[in-house]
Amino acid sequence: MSTNTATEKTSPKLALGYGIGEMANQMSWYMVNNYLTLFYTDVVGLTATAISLIMLIARVWDAVNDPIMGTIADRTNTRWGKFRPYLMFAPPFLAIFNVMTFTVWPVTGTLKVILCLVCYIGTGMIYTIIGTAHSAIVNVLALDSQVRMNLSTARSVGASVINIVLSAAIMPLILYFSKSETANGTGYLWASVVLSVLMIPCFLVEAFICKEKYTNKLHSAAAETKTEKPGFLSNLKEITKNDQLLRIVICTLLGTICVTARMSLLTYYIIYVVGDFTMISLVFTSMTLAQLVGTLCVPYGTKKIGKRNCMIGLTVAMIAGFIGIFFLGTAGTPVLLALSFLCGLCNASSTLCYGMVSDCIEYGDWKLGMRQEGLAASFLTLAVKIATAFCGVVGVQALALVGYVPNAEQTLAAQTGINFVVNIIPAICGVISLIPLLGYNLTEKRIAEIRAELEEREKQTQNA
Repeated sequence: MSTNTATEKTSPKLALGYGIGEMANQMSWYMVNNYLTLFYTDVVGLTATAISLIMLIARVWDAVNDPIMGTIADRTNTRWGKFRPYLMFAPPFLAIFNVMTFTVWPVTGTLKVILCLVCYIGTGMIYTIIGTAHSAIVNVLALDSQVRMNLSTARSVGASVINIVLSAAIMPLILYFSKSETANGTGYLWASVVLSVLMIPCFLVEAFICKEKYTNKLHSAAAETKTEKPGFLSNLKEITKNDQLLRIVICTLLGTICVTARMSLLTYYIIYVVGDFTMISLVFTSMTLAQLVGTLCVPYGTKKIGKRNCMIGLTVAMIAGFIGIFFLGTAGTPVLLALSFLCGLCNASSTLCYGMVSDCIEYGDWKLGMRQEGLAASFLTLAVKIATAFCGVVGVQALALVGYVPNAEQTLAAQTGINFVVNIIPAICGVISLIPLLGYNLTEKRIAEIRAELEEREKQTQNA
């Protein structure tokens, strides 16, 4: 029997569960995104070349691992569903590898680099398992595009709330455990332990609440019409024909460099250009408060002007904030915090990315006759991790090129270089990220038409 998506409502319980799951997701990757490069340079003592090598090898592996995990998730069929089992059983393993990643191993030379590489790759692999399931599950929780958008908004509200807490608390927590005015290995280790312990029950709450209501409905027609499932390479080839999805993946790749990956270098700007460790918490909190404000406005904005136009507006605001910080970031605390707030508004664009990917999955089902929630989600996860690595590989090398010296007072030229790397390069990437959006045409009206046609196809299949 067909579901009338026009009358589908957003379940507050589902929204709460999905938001709590995103809190866990943010806790699982927060320190890796924001502090790992600083930890490697200033605590572990790795060279820029060693860090670049670690990031490069990890991303080459991700290019293979992420799509494979997406395909595995799409093929998973259990009594708990396709995606919930990964949210139930994988988090403890991620916790272990997160702690290992922020451990200062008592070794030197090549062995130190190898251990850091193994821990980082292990963390990334398990995060891919959980992150793919977490991103994909929204597509089997609801059918209506706006309801999925609302659930993605709930996800981003969860991200904003926990990031406000983490932005204000993590550096003080690191310093508390460090028993010093500067961060050390003990501080990073115990801060990672705290986050790893807290994330596990949050993922379990998500798995308990977010039951896969539409998994059987959305995949039953495919099961009836296909006697043999295509292989991994065939799946990969087919999904690359989804031109709308590829546009969002490219936009996400470049946009993440501006937002999430930039955060890994922002601490260098605050410490060595602004010159105040304590400002880290204030700046990060300002940005996450802005993300919450932006996220709460997203449902209204998407109804009025559509997802694509909302994305463009938020990106333009972010670019203006980056340029403002480059010129005025050291003009005083109020100015820096105000401009950081403007930058943080664009962090709400992650809500739009996931909502647009959900629409692209419907489009792919309509165009190609294949539903690939896991593979589509893994492409987005891969884009985020490639962007993070970009700043890890290119960013740390750029810092070295401009004269950055770890744990030392920087020259004026080095400070200007750090400022340029942290603010202007991401601004340029932000401008480029707008280009793929120019050809994105999945409006709310178009998705409603696609959904109606898919419903009609299902009826015909059932009656045949």
